Amino acid sequence: MLGSAVPAQADRARDKQWFWKPLGVEQAQRISQGAGVVVAVLDSGVDARHQDLRGAVGAGRQVVQNKPAGNLDTVGHGTGMAGIIAGRGHGDGAGVLGIAPRAEIMPITPANDAYFVGQGIRWAAGHGAKVIVLAFAIDDGENLRAAVSEAAAADVVLVGTSGNSGDKGNEPEYPGAYPQVLTVGAVDRRNKVAAFSTHGPQVDLVAPGVDIPAPAPGNEYVTGTGTSAAAAIVAGAAALIRARHPELRAADVVQRLTGTAIDRGDRGRDDYYGFGQLDLLAALNDRTTVQPSTPQVTAPAPAPVAVPADDDGGGVPPLVFVAAGVVLLLGAAVGAVLVARSRRGAR
Repeated sequence: MLGSAVPAQADRARDKQWFWKPLGVEQAQRISQGAGVVVAVLDSGVDARHQDLRGAVGAGRQVVQNKPAGNLDTVGHGTGMAGIIAGRGHGDGAGVLGIAPRAEIMPITPANDAYFVGQGIRWAAGHGAKVIVLAFAIDDGENLRAAVSEAAAADVVLVGTSGNSGDKGNEPEYPGAYPQVLTVGAVDRRNKVAAFSTHGPQVDLVAPGVDIPAPAPGNEYVTGTGTSAAAAIVAGAAALIRARHPELRAADVVQRLTGTAIDRGDRGRDDYYGFGQLDLLAALNDRTTVQPSTPQVTAPAPAPVAVPADDDGGGVPPLVFVAAGVVLLLGAAVGAVLVARSRRGAR
């Protein structure tokens, strides 16, 4: 289930994608559909059998047992994220069509332990992911910090969520609060930052995150609210850019997204809107950073993660997602951004 979700129907899901018009998604998809870009969704799993995700999900990993990810998603959050990013719909205009419908989703689990999240990031970066979405909250940890830094150095765009506690403590949440992560908050239909959207100096960008339709396991649909949905939209935008301009490095992609954003709230960067609201067409068409930048750090892609297999039932058991045990950044109820952040004082 995605966010403070309510059931939706396949034939109405497309009509509920209200953010398409203000973002110019239809026009953007005439330029790029994300073909050839792998987006890793480190989450609760993905139901690849969903009618809107057929052909959109590639190989992934269950890191604890070091085995293929399979189709299990008992929570539903990862399936929703995958659909918002790369859903392909079905039939005659039914179902959810993602921002980047030709991108490939790489499902990685689990996301309820900082160590294994770090290993999942390494596995994704080492197996071809060009965008990694981290739409959950978890404790800070040395292994997690290192994995995020390694992925950013390996030319991966890392997209995270600011969190959903803006009206309940407003505490910074990891991994979104790491400087290497493009941290996304949520706005509503009026382009106002949602009350639940966590704010602070970690926020880089905002995108629609209220009443977003998404697929759910078992060919079901939900309409959800939360910074997760906003991050999924931004991840889809990053995939469009990386497909259109494969010569750009991750830092260039992030700069396009933040540098072309629509300035809202206080003039210049602020703690609610970050650098502004996603302008999909402007980011895709921006000509100022078409030439790739000289990388500040050169590092090889991380090697595939070696995690002991549970071959006799006596090792680490599979981790099961329990709503009370992991904070997936759902609704109101629920990289390399260093370049952009270093310019905050100049904007």
